[in-house]
Amino acid sequence: MGGDDLVYRVAMSFLKGLGPIRINSILSELNPEQFFSLSISDVKKCSRLSANQLASMERNRALDFAVKEIEACATYGIEPIFILDPNYPRRLKQCVDAPIVLYSRGEDLLNSRRTIAIVGSRMHTTYGIELIKELTQGLSQAGVLTVSGLAMGIDSVAHEYSIKNKIPTVAVLGSGLNQVFPKRNTKLAGEILEHGGALLSEYSLFSKPVRENFPVRNRIVAGLSDATIVVESREKGGALITADLANDYNRDVFAYPGSVHQQYSAGCNALIRQQKAHLVTNSSDILIMLGWDKPRSRQQELSLPVNLSPNEQQIISILKQHESLYMDELVIHSCMATSQLHGLLLGLELKGQIARTSGSKYRLN
Repeated sequence: MGGDDLVYRVAMSFLKGLGPIRINSILSELNPEQFFSLSISDVKKCSRLSANQLASMERNRALDFAVKEIEACATYGIEPIFILDPNYPRRLKQCVDAPIVLYSRGEDLLNSRRTIAIVGSRMHTTYGIELIKELTQGLSQAGVLTVSGLAMGIDSVAHEYSIKNKIPTVAVLGSGLNQVFPKRNTKLAGEILEHGGALLSEYSLFSKPVRENFPVRNRIVAGLSDATIVVESREKGGALITADLANDYNRDVFAYPGSVHQQYSAGCNALIRQQKAHLVTNSSDILIMLGWDKPRSRQQELSLPVNLSPNEQQIISILKQHESLYMDELVIHSCMATSQLHGLLLGLELKGQIARTSGSKYRLN
């Protein structure tokens, strides 16, 4: 990718008054270079934006910011990832409000085969720590990547025990990657990088950590992951926001139950009671529900079943790339009608080629 291309792409995230949904709509009509190079009248014809809207976006200002951002990224060893880049996280891209640009430092992990978000309260108990110890020990044999928010409390414990159990972990920050917040987790951020993990943010390196950023970044934690696990949570808090977002994205949500007298279990108990999360008691419950408890042989992963129609073979190939998918995700990836897919999936189930998980996802047998 040329330098100018990168400037145009990063600049899309600095346009004033536009969020990810509107920018994605523009990108369906124009590429970034066209958006910044064409006259306002030409962009107006293609994008259905008004002249006043286009003028208020301050395109030249966005380009200037992008140049400075890219220079700063080079200084800190940070990679900007544009939403149309091939290494943009595929799970997050399925979310309507996915960030236009992500900033990544560390290993390229964002499209790992199996990804689990672990979230919880900033205040926690020894019960929560024990749950995470067992959880990470169980996940360590399943080829899983963990994701959390680097906040104090459960997030930090999840990152720490992922490292101890040799699980790569990604921390999603609510600030620029050159200024870790909270500052007391700067050392932990360094350890994540040292042990093959990554730091991720949608915020400019020049942006300060502000309170409003942290609930917003929770959508990235949920969107990056196949499933979200809530370990401990009060009745209100960021972990419950993340769980709600995961449900909105059609992802599995799991929660550990706790004592009705313990405030740090109130949020988890509510999620289970409202049927917003599956009740789990250990890592085995989670692996079984996700269908990750039965390792497939290398031969099974590489070979394509015989006596399958071209459409059935297409579904098998898609599932090989994505571990497991919901029906609506299969519709998108296959470009088939829902009614046609229903029949094909039923046939593949009867042939023993695929199975449905307890979370209503389809996976290879």
